[in-house]
Amino acid sequence: MAGDTYITVVGNLTAHPEVRTTSNGGTVVNLTIASTPRQFDRNSGQWEDGETLFMRCSAWDTQYHPTASNIQSSLAKGMRVIAQGRLVQRSYQDRDGNNRTVVELRLDEIGPALTRNTAQVTRNGNNGGSFGSSSNGGYQSAPGAASAPMGRQRPAKSQQATAQDPWSSTGPGGSFGSSRPTGEFGGSGDEPEF
Repeated sequence: MAGDTYITVVGNLTAHPEVRTTSNGGTVVNLTIASTPRQFDRNSGQWEDGETLFMRCSAWDTQYHPTASNIQSSLAKGMRVIAQGRLVQRSYQDRDGNNRTVVELRLDEIGPALTRNTAQVTRNGNNGGSFGSSSNGGYQSAPGAASAPMGRQRPAKSQQATAQDPWSSTGPGGSFGSSRPTGEFGGSGDEPEF
């Protein structure tokens, strides 16, 4: 939309994506990306970390795009990701009655950063917007590759991929963990559910 502020953030997920179902039946995923800039200090001759930005993000399932479900199936704590979306601001009242305002990134796209990960993509089937089938998209390890980070299991690739689908072929690699461990970070527990 005109006037929206679009940004791209590269960083590591601070926790596993949290999926919730709202009272009206919508599915939303919340996650936090920690993005730390690095600068070279010429005096010391070393790279130094700058101040970390913790960007709270959300995405929704829609009739045609199961974004929240795909994020839950594909991404895990510690993974390095590239996220793009719109900055949105919302206000609410916390449990103590204080008015709060938060700025978060409403995700349009997100995926693993391939500078430090490898991924194998499984396309969602054209199922007319129906979620919950075995064809939910995601990233998976190739046979013989390292297992998912933090012991999370990934969906197996559908055996029904057609030969005409150029995305259905198995590629090399497939490990998708981050090479840098991260600690526990998170957003405010005061925020209301959507």
